[in-house]
Amino acid sequence: MIRWRIVALALTATLASLPACTPGESRVESGNRLGIFHIGNGSDPESLDPHVATGIPAGNVFSAIYEGLVVSNPYTLEPEPGVAERWEISADGLRYRFYLRQNARWSNGDPVTAEDFRWTYERYLTPAMGNEWAYMLFPVRGAKEFFSGDLTDFTQVGIRTLGEYSLEIELKNPTPYFLQLLAHSSSAVVHRPTIEAHGSPTARYSAWTRPQNIVTNGPFVPYEWKISRPLKVRKNPHYWDRERLRLNEIHFHPTENATTEERLFRAGQLHKTNTLPTDKVPVYRAANSPALRVQPYLGTYYYQVNTTRPGLSDARVRRALAMSIDRAAISRSILRGTSIPAFSMTPPGTLGYQPPAVFSFDPDKARQLLAEAGYPNGTGFPSFEILYNTSEGHRKVAVAIQQMWKRELNIDVTLTNQEWKVYLDSRDNMDYDIARAGWIGDYVDPLTFLDLGLSSNGNNNTGFADPHYDWLISEHIPAARTRPERLARFATAEAYLLEKMPFIPIYTYQSKYLLDPTIRGLPPNIRDHYNYRYITLGSAAD
Repeated sequence: MIRWRIVALALTATLASLPACTPGESRVESGNRLGIFHIGNGSDPESLDPHVATGIPAGNVFSAIYEGLVVSNPYTLEPEPGVAERWEISADGLRYRFYLRQNARWSNGDPVTAEDFRWTYERYLTPAMGNEWAYMLFPVRGAKEFFSGDLTDFTQVGIRTLGEYSLEIELKNPTPYFLQLLAHSSSAVVHRPTIEAHGSPTARYSAWTRPQNIVTNGPFVPYEWKISRPLKVRKNPHYWDRERLRLNEIHFHPTENATTEERLFRAGQLHKTNTLPTDKVPVYRAANSPALRVQPYLGTYYYQVNTTRPGLSDARVRRALAMSIDRAAISRSILRGTSIPAFSMTPPGTLGYQPPAVFSFDPDKARQLLAEAGYPNGTGFPSFEILYNTSEGHRKVAVAIQQMWKRELNIDVTLTNQEWKVYLDSRDNMDYDIARAGWIGDYVDPLTFLDLGLSSNGNNNTGFADPHYDWLISEHIPAARTRPERLARFATAEAYLLEKMPFIPIYTYQSKYLLDPTIRGLPPNIRDHYNYRYITLGSAAD
């Protein structure tokens, strides 16, 4: 039933112009009948290789087509069995022994073995792979050294098979969130024979990821993907828990235009949107729509600075830019109260951690810092641009900040937007001055935000490389013996990072989207994480 969607007369104006699957039946209605989940996914994934792709659109797909040793429960975010049916952790917290399901299969019927995981992790950490997620396994003994090239023999890394279906991983230091790392989409296992059949194992873009070639081990397997068209996956007939699956297919719709996406939802073309235009939130709230979801999200919206560019190479300038942004005005006027002004990279309250108060909105102090850097009243400051990926929301924020920097600092800024894949390439290649960015916690711990500043972090493409900060994150924090001591060391590291300011935090996310009330098993959680094994479609009255 879709009668609830007519939430207000103002929301029905465009329905007649939108397509339906068949006369009298919407895509949602046919999806409910056929077990096909239609989801807005923001944009096309840049790849189906979990060691190449980095964006959330790809992560959403990976949760469907791959499965690691452990997965995350969508209600609690606690790790639960994936390919590993159980595990043991040594008393000192350094050794993890995983026992794999002997009925786990690849989509071609091959068994999933411990050697598959060992080889996957070797590929994951091979320097030639260029995996931006490699740092996620750095808690493993020898992993960082292997990735940097200081260690060339992978047998010296703390990952080894103990049998066909058992794997042991040894850490350098106790890591309380290690199982969360293994539940991350980048830790998915990949199929060696398929990869090697289509070229070098470390080739970043090869034919093995095409739907007609790919072999995966998750609940679903891709069968159709054309650029700017829905990426379609169907139930993996060899998946170990296939009897539990209630979805037959998932169609991931690329929906970069949030306004169009919202219209598609109203027309019954999507079960869930990726986001919602901010100006539509009050409309849905006024209508008391059961479809509206606005909830806490473990993420920070920020601008990253190319610290190698003239002017921007001075930390005083970067702090001046940060202190001249009126975040409360952005939250109030542009984001309609759907965000929280951010003065730290780590969202307050993450695992009980409260970030230090290092700066605030202070235009007078900002102008002083700019003058100390040699640019009084902005005189002589080189013009630069803000880069953002195509989105009306990103454009509005950029325009507001452009005006604030002109008003408070008298500096000129231009704006440039690029489509998702081009924008990612520009950021990766440091072909930008200041770029819009967002980081969603990969696990519930402050370190998922603070290790962005590591010189070895593949997602740190700012030019910022500070040996003292590397020491704080890589050695000082892991050596903490108690939880209070660990939290205090986080605060020390974050204060240092905010003094250097390679990242300018702007706001803490709240996720906002529309969800068809017929959906079950997709609960709100601070990572907006999907576990498709739990999802069912049906009537709102079920």
